[in-house]
Amino acid sequence: MTAPILEITDVHKSYGGYPALKGVSLAVRPGEFIALVGPSGCGKTTLLKQVAGFEDTTSGSIRIEGQDMAGVPAALRPTSMVFQKLALFPHMTVAQNIGFPLKLRKAEPSAIAAKVDEMIRLMELKPEYLTRYPRALSGGEQQRVALARSMISSPKLLLLDEPLSALDVKLKKVLQAELKRLHRSVGVTFVHVTHDLEEAMMLADRICVMRTGKILQLGEPADIYYRPADPFVAGFIGETNLLPVTVTARDDQRVAYRSEEVEDRDGTVPAAMAAEGVGPGPALMMVRPELIRRCREGEEMACALPATITELFTKGGTVQYRARTPKGQELAVEIQGTSELPMKLGEAVRLGWEKKDIWLLEPGEA
Repeated sequence: MTAPILEITDVHKSYGGYPALKGVSLAVRPGEFIALVGPSGCGKTTLLKQVAGFEDTTSGSIRIEGQDMAGVPAALRPTSMVFQKLALFPHMTVAQNIGFPLKLRKAEPSAIAAKVDEMIRLMELKPEYLTRYPRALSGGEQQRVALARSMISSPKLLLLDEPLSALDVKLKKVLQAELKRLHRSVGVTFVHVTHDLEEAMMLADRICVMRTGKILQLGEPADIYYRPADPFVAGFIGETNLLPVTVTARDDQRVAYRSEEVEDRDGTVPAAMAAEGVGPGPALMMVRPELIRRCREGEEMACALPATITELFTKGGTVQYRARTPKGQELAVEIQGTSELPMKLGEAVRLGWEKKDIWLLEPGEA
């Protein structure tokens, strides 16, 4: 296997008596796009600053390409960072901003100019922008300039601290696509902090979910979304439904369970469809809103229950419903939008889903 380009081992960081990172370990592969997500204060930006060298670790180690970064200042690390507020120099032209990292390294003016031209083409910026100042550019153009400046010194690791968070939705979509294109074209390893979960799902090869200074789960987007480690990850990475069940038995092949509300064809799922810690006793059945649909009259589905539609929201291409079961369980259901709504407010319906769409979890804080 290829050696990791970034190895974070048991890193702790405390500010006074407050522990911001609690033994974080993470290995990032060369050329990978990894997203760090989690609620505010979970430690994701703190971790990024440790890698960049802007802060020292309290304990633990960070290695880049096998070299221990302890004592290595930020300017000498093979990293570059794009900040949320961009930090473009207002008194410098676009060309001067982009070329600034090479100027600090005392590169020849002709070499800087050639590299700036290369970055302009890579970021699809117009050549006439080179003589303009940042204030004369749109928000999206400023983002491209910041990315060009971060890439001009050919870093091994590009660290992104929510660089798209302040943009409007339409522009953000455009730049997300640009970021994906940039990653593919240059082959640099990206570590991206974001609050936008859809952005993380779209861009990242793997997602790292953090909470209170720890990593809860690291995996590919589909694993994080459909096979979360616990109820918190399940609820944080998109809306979901968590229905209480009781597991009655588990072996290497099957998990047996029963539910007071869910009508289940055989009351079992393959063991691979349950989280590792699930065993006899209380558990939660997770099913995502888009995997639930209305049962047609006389249709038998693997899992089903009666419910009443209590709310609906049209979202253009989809319609999202809220439903309540006879025992008061709230459900979210999302289906493709049509010119006529398939379910109406106050309507009594039967909702169902397939066995392959179930994931069983241990109970816990969502």
